[in-house]
Amino acid sequence: MRLSQPAAGFASRLRARGDEGLVPDASDVAAAHVLVERGLAHPAPVPCAGPHDVTVVVPAYGRPDSLARCLEALAGLTVIVVDDATPDPRALRDVVEAHGATYLRLEVNAGPGAARNAGAAACESRLIAFVDSDCQPVGGWLDLLVAHFADPRVGAAAPRISSTMARTRPEAPARVLDRFEALASSLDMGGDPALVRPGAALGFVPAATLVVRRSAFDQGGFEEGMRVGEDVDLVWRMADAGWHVRYVPSARVVHESRDTWGGWLRQRFDYGTSAGALDRRFPGRLAPLRVSAGNATALGLLTLGRWIPAALSAGTSSALLSRKVIVAGGGPRAAASIGAIGLRSDASSVGHALRREYWPVGLAAVALAPKVPAARIAVALMVAPLVRDWAKQKDQLDPLRYVALRLVADAAYGSGVLVSAWRQRDVGSIKPALRGSSGHVAQRVSGLRDSLSRRRIRAGSTRPR
Repeated sequence: MRLSQPAAGFASRLRARGDEGLVPDASDVAAAHVLVERGLAHPAPVPCAGPHDVTVVVPAYGRPDSLARCLEALAGLTVIVVDDATPDPRALRDVVEAHGATYLRLEVNAGPGAARNAGAAACESRLIAFVDSDCQPVGGWLDLLVAHFADPRVGAAAPRISSTMARTRPEAPARVLDRFEALASSLDMGGDPALVRPGAALGFVPAATLVVRRSAFDQGGFEEGMRVGEDVDLVWRMADAGWHVRYVPSARVVHESRDTWGGWLRQRFDYGTSAGALDRRFPGRLAPLRVSAGNATALGLLTLGRWIPAALSAGTSSALLSRKVIVAGGGPRAAASIGAIGLRSDASSVGHALRREYWPVGLAAVALAPKVPAARIAVALMVAPLVRDWAKQKDQLDPLRYVALRLVADAAYGSGVLVSAWRQRDVGSIKPALRGSSGHVAQRVSGLRDSLSRRRIRAGSTRPR
C-alpha cells in the first residue's frame, strides 16, 4: 500500500521509537489517523481514572457462585444483572442483593443477546460494559478500555480474556483441560492490539466482556434471534457502519471455562453452529479457506508429489505478485517477502481448514499418511502450525497432548459448522474462496505488518464523548 509523504515520514519516526511510541504533533494527526485506519499502528491512550459514565450489564442464567465472583470483581461499579429466566431465581437474586447490584428478570429464556439488550435498555450512561457472569475483570480493566472512547470513532472496545477453571477444590492440581484452556482458550484473541473488522487479522472479539458506546449500540443492539455468534454479528455491523472496534489486550479479564470434557466439547461445537446464520447475514465472509489460485495450484501439485510443477506454479504466482508490488512502489525485496508470506499463509490456511470445517478430509489424511505421500503432506500442513504454537508457550503442556487437544477442539468447532450448513441447507459457510494470483496485495501486505503493526500512538487522557 502507498502512504503519502507526511504519513510515510510519521511512520518512519514511529518505527524508530519502537514500543515506546510517540505523541503526534498537530501536523502528524492526519498521518496517525491514516495508520490507525489501516491497522498499521494502534493508539495507546493514557488510562482514564474513574469514576466513569458507564453501567455494567451482566446476563446470567443459574450459576450463582460464578455470579458472586463476577460481582466481587465489579465492586464499586453500577451493575445491572439480567436473569434470563432461571427456573429457581432465589439464589441468583440473593447474590445480586448481597452485592448491591440491580436485579432484572426476564420471564422467558431468550438467550444472552436478549438479556444484554434488556439490560442496556435500563441504562442511562454513555457507555455500557457487558460482562458475562462467568467473567472476572482484573483491576484497571475499565480505565484502559474507557480511554479509547476519547476517539469519537470508537464504538466498542474489548479486553483480552484468558481462561481459568472454576473448580470446587481450588487447591487441587491443574488438570490437562485447565492447562490447555490457559494456552488455547477460544475467547483469547492474543497479545497484540488490533482494529477489529471483517477480513482483518482480527475479525471479531467476543462479547463475554465488551464495552460499547451507547450511541453506537443503539443502532441495532444484539440480534436476539441468535443464541451463539451474536457477538460477531454485532461487531461486524458496527464495523460496517463505520465505527472502530478496538481490541485492547492490556485490559485483562479472567473467564471460567467449562469444567467437564463434555461441556468443553459442547461449547466448541455450539460456537461452530453460528456459522450458518452469520453466513446468511454476511454472505461470503465465513469462507473457511481463502487462497490465491496460484498458491492453491502449487499446494495441490505438492501434495501429489509433483515438486517441479509445484515450484513453477509458486514462482509464476510470485512473479505476477512481484510485478504488482513493484508498480505500487515496493522494491524487489518487499515483493519477494510478500510472495513468501502469501504462500506460507495459504499453506497454513489449508491446514487450518483441514483441522476444522474439512476435518473429515483431514482425518482421512491421517489414516492414509503411513502409505500415501500426499496424505503425509496434508498432515504436515495440519500439524506444523500447532507445533509452532506449542513451542511459544511449551511450559504448560507437553506437545503430544497440546496438539491432540487442538485437533479435537478444532474438529468440534468444525462439526458445528457442518451441522449448521446442513440445517440451513446452504454451503456458504463451508465453500472455499479463491483469489486471483496477482490480486489482493493488501491482504498479503497484512503479513508484513511486522514491527510497525505493534507500534503505539501515545495520546493524552480525555473523557469519552
